[in-house]
Amino acid sequence: MKRKIYNQLLQWKNQWGGRTAILIDGARRVGKSYIAEEFARNEYKSYLLIDFNNANQRIKQLFEDYLDDLDTFFLQLSLLTDVKFYERQTAIIFDEVQQFPRARAAIKYLVADGRYDYIETGSLMSINRNVKDIVIPSEEERIDMYPMDFEEFLWAMGNEMLMPYIQNQYQALMPMGAALHRKAMELFRLYMIVGGMPQAVEEYVNTKDFDNVDHVKRNILKLYRSDISKYAFGDEQKVTRIFDQIPSMLQRHEKRFRIGGIKKGARTRDYEKSMFWLEESRVVNICYATTAPNVGMELNREHFKYKIYMADTGMLISQAFGERTELNELYRKLLFGKLEVNKGMLVENIVAQMLKSSGKELFYYSANSENSEDRMEIDFLIRKPQVTSRHNISPIEVKSSNRYTITSLRKCINKFSKSISTPYVLHSGDLKVDEGIVYLPLYMTSLL
Repeated sequence: MKRKIYNQLLQWKNQWGGRTAILIDGARRVGKSYIAEEFARNEYKSYLLIDFNNANQRIKQLFEDYLDDLDTFFLQLSLLTDVKFYERQTAIIFDEVQQFPRARAAIKYLVADGRYDYIETGSLMSINRNVKDIVIPSEEERIDMYPMDFEEFLWAMGNEMLMPYIQNQYQALMPMGAALHRKAMELFRLYMIVGGMPQAVEEYVNTKDFDNVDHVKRNILKLYRSDISKYAFGDEQKVTRIFDQIPSMLQRHEKRFRIGGIKKGARTRDYEKSMFWLEESRVVNICYATTAPNVGMELNREHFKYKIYMADTGMLISQAFGERTELNELYRKLLFGKLEVNKGMLVENIVAQMLKSSGKELFYYSANSENSEDRMEIDFLIRKPQVTSRHNISPIEVKSSNRYTITSLRKCINKFSKSISTPYVLHSGDLKVDEGIVYLPLYMTSLL
């Protein structure tokens, strides 16, 4: 499947020419191994993929015995794998490199040697077990990989025409028109339900069967739970509790994640390591509260006040609804908006997903006050690409229904007028501009 990260890999190859390695970091099953191998197959004369989940022990031993003799290292590696190496025309892929930190540490010497290019893939790259006793190589570029975005989903569906038109209308701030907006929203709801995990998308493209798609997603959820059991050393129960509570916390009117809702008497600081594990796994997206909507959002971040979203909304749907029969019917009702569920939970989750995959850090603003003019909840805040002396932050309100108010957004505009850039409402309607507020259809989120 066509993925945008391919162009990032191509840019790295052309720009650095072997002077750095590149690490693709992302959750399990987002397509890291696939894209690394696809890139190496297309862009090099030969390639070798070493999967450290099940690598031959003799290959691992080479990293212990021959890093001070790279001629022998490469000769034996070539013989053991039956792959011929060509200087500056071979890529070596360290797949799931976190399983063998010694190989990651060796990147320093392999890159300095300069003969070949190195691509690493992995997840949980910064937890203690995976960095213990090694020095992280400074020669390592790092890029994040996320589930397929809406445009990549459209490509998989064989539609390469719609997104360029959406981009044109966004840039011109012009409505899509009734027919095309309806079509785009239908495809967007389908994307929200299927999700962006490549296996699930492939299953839908091939079968159009929601039961099969849900089965794929549930297998991935089982894999995530297995990873928690294997790798969240000492924190398995805490990580599992947080993971299991994400749908119910998002169902609430105020979606802030409360540790006390997991276990009576639980304190946020007791769950810090568990939160770090989940965030590092890329299975979730964490949106932190900031005390003020200004350019210093990181400086004003409230570390113990946050919302937790699933990294993939399709996975959230499978997690939220549990094992059911008649899944095809349930999904079809979701697709046509006829199922009585809290759609706000799903819509806000997919907005977080789209903002994160397009490179945004996630922040929100919430203020409880006796003064009604100061009391507000802003779903997301994003920064302008180029910082200026004023007007750097765009507040975003997310609306899942056709009937809504934007009271909090208007309060935010009035109170923080010096900091506020273009305010946005993301909704199910077409694009419009009214009183300085830009109303965007949900499928334009990634263009912000």
